[in-house]
Amino acid sequence: MNRRLNKKHQRTLAVIFSPQVPATLQWRRIEALFMTLGATKEEGRGSVVTFKLKDKEAMFHRPHPRKEAKRYQVREAREFLEEVGITP
Repeated sequence: MNRRLNKKHQRTLAVIFSPQVPATLQWRRIEALFMTLGATKEEGRGSVVTFKLKDKEAMFHRPHPRKEAKRYQVREAREFLEEVGITP
């Protein structure tokens, strides 16, 4: 576990890796976790955002108009974190 993570980031990480993929996790919490872990963020066109972390890159579409990440977005966030070696 990364010691820099506060309780909220630790909870976000746990939710992302929970067996049941949540439908109520706010996208901004996922972005905040990525940034705290040291990712860089590049805004694309429209809702596209690209994160780079440990020489890996992942592109996401921010959910809209809702604030909650869709289940597939949470799964993609989990896959990105696993690629860079981050798990709860």
